[in-house]
Amino acid sequence: MSSLPVRERRYRPPHPLDLGLVLGPFRHGGGDPTYARDGAGIWLARHTPGGAVTLVVRRDGDGEVVASAWGPGAEWMLDGLPDLLGDGDDWSGFVVHHPQVAAARKANPGWRVPRSRLVLDSLIPAVIEQKVTGKEAFAGYRRLVWRFGTPAPGPREGLRLAPTAAAWRGIPSWEFLQAGVTPQRSATVIRCAQVAGRLEQCADLPLAAAHARLRAIPGVGVWTAAEVAQRALGDPDSPSFGDYHVAKEIGWALLGHDIDDAQLAELLEPYAGHRYRVQGLLALAGPGRPRRGPRFTLPTHLPTPPR
Repeated sequence: MSSLPVRERRYRPPHPLDLGLVLGPFRHGGGDPTYARDGAGIWLARHTPGGAVTLVVRRDGDGEVVASAWGPGAEWMLDGLPDLLGDGDDWSGFVVHHPQVAAARKANPGWRVPRSRLVLDSLIPAVIEQKVTGKEAFAGYRRLVWRFGTPAPGPREGLRLAPTAAAWRGIPSWEFLQAGVTPQRSATVIRCAQVAGRLEQCADLPLAAAHARLRAIPGVGVWTAAEVAQRALGDPDSPSFGDYHVAKEIGWALLGHDIDDAQLAELLEPYAGHRYRVQGLLALAGPGRPRRGPRFTLPTHLPTPPR
């Protein structure tokens, strides 16, 4: 057991809340060492402005969220607990235009868009996930966390912190290659880590300015910035344009056939301000697009354009 002191907070959400749905996007693959779920709750290991922290959250029998945190970043993490769990997610102005979206919302009342306020924490995995299958990306991220991360504070054995910005900057190129991360993506990881301080400031910027600052980094495009916005910035209006599957899945869910990104933009236009919200709800509703063949795998030696 850890000898570190534990800090605790109780929080009663003012709306339906499903912890698994809200925190699930912070898990990068089944073997992500920075995330765990067991009988004690959902565990996250993170670097915060206050320092490293391990957080575990659960619901008690009365419906309250019970959060415990260890490490120097505990106070910072607990102060932001409502944001992390989507308390600031504003559904006002969201008008449903499709019965499929209405059904998904009704079936998942506890889903919210989270706001972790931790930009690099979501940015680095997103860069690693560019233009490769999830299996490849998750394996690469997992290997790098085990090699260059550190044990998380607190009592949860096996939980690890991802590398710090300084540690990401120091990873040799051959280590990235052995993890299956191409030079284009590893160079983007290094560039992001070099300006980590300015990127973390995105959490306090207006969303448009935050997107612009993220996309000013060579190798960070609309898809990667959206991945960050959906997790770190609480942005309900950043759909995953540029994703291999998303446009097709939404096309099938709403129209019964494949569409491309241009058609997706047109389809989501009536939901302006809430376009990612539609994507998230339809993803929770389950796959509707038929699979016609084996999973597509991009050769990892191809250049990676900004996403």
